[in-house]
Amino acid sequence: MGTRVTRLDTSVAAATETPIDAVEVHAFTLPTDGPGGVEQDGTLEWDSTTMVLVVLQGGGERGIGYTYGDLAVAPLIHGTFAPLALGADALAPPSLWRRLHDVLRNKGRSGIGGMALSAVDIAAWDLKARLLGLPLFRALPSYHDAVPVYGSGGFTNYSTERLVAQLTGWVEDGIDSVKLKTSRDPDDDPRRLTAVRSALGGDTALFVDANGALSRKDALYWARRFAHDWDVRWLEEPVSSDDRAGLRLVRDQGPGGLDIAAGEYSYLLRDSADLIESGAVDCLQADVTRCGGVTGLLEIAGLCAAEQVPLSAHCAPAASAHAFCAVRRLRHLEYFHDHVRFEDLAFDGVLTPDGGVLRPDPDRPGLGLTVRWPDVEPYRVWGPAAAGT
Repeated sequence: MGTRVTRLDTSVAAATETPIDAVEVHAFTLPTDGPGGVEQDGTLEWDSTTMVLVVLQGGGERGIGYTYGDLAVAPLIHGTFAPLALGADALAPPSLWRRLHDVLRNKGRSGIGGMALSAVDIAAWDLKARLLGLPLFRALPSYHDAVPVYGSGGFTNYSTERLVAQLTGWVEDGIDSVKLKTSRDPDDDPRRLTAVRSALGGDTALFVDANGALSRKDALYWARRFAHDWDVRWLEEPVSSDDRAGLRLVRDQGPGGLDIAAGEYSYLLRDSADLIESGAVDCLQADVTRCGGVTGLLEIAGLCAAEQVPLSAHCAPAASAHAFCAVRRLRHLEYFHDHVRFEDLAFDGVLTPDGGVLRPDPDRPGLGLTVRWPDVEPYRVWGPAAAGT
């Protein structure tokens, strides 16, 4: 006896196309809460973070996406991407992605081009999932239903008291890996690391991020000290991520048990491929709000699966928690202080770590987020106020 296969016939599944009929672009800038209003890492100081937020409407639903970057991202989306998105099929995000990716050829696909593409693509996937009545991680080809996190902040201008309180606070919340910034003043790092390791004890995995501040020889020296003196397990961007030979040097000649990581500034698939093919990293990073959104991330995830390289999510936890469920060789997600603070302000429905993981809500469609327009309105730097605020 043969078997019979029937097709689920819902209004959305049966539809051949659901056009996007409106595009909104908003941007908000939130001052930091660091000492004196600034935060520092190994190579940079900043006093605010800007979120560019995209809303796509179609089929009676609204999908949201966002990126963290320069305000210049907003007019690029408004002037170039919005006209191309109107009328595109909301049920086919990769098709829209390809259209937008192609038009960036003469405008620049890296930097603000990649951020703009990512924000629209995330919104397209959120809209599709909402139209299907599914949480985004279920609308994707997911391998996981939760993403492990590590606490990240530890800025170089924090007092010792604030540094220790922040990192131990994450551990008290059930997060077993934490990261601090280093290498702005290497002579001061031993004091900071000793205070942190003493407060954490020996069971917590300690990560550091130099943000590309070191020369190759200094990076190799500090890699050995980090591992030997403070049991550091993860060294992120000891040299610039553009210096693949330098990353490979530290990876090859550094101590065992210390992972070298980079990739947060990869905007193109080729950027990620180059880091993998050159043997520059033990763990690749990708930022879903920079690398081309969910569509771009899926391509990077395929590279990592083929080359057996783990992939770690860089920041933007509200979007990354869903997107990285579709990463076969998932390592973890950076639960970054600035982005957690911004997303808690901007959205209802954000996830909080539970047992060291972010677990998307299976009962909330899309990203599960609702914009808190009245709360973000005071920080608006682009676009008209949303209706009802």
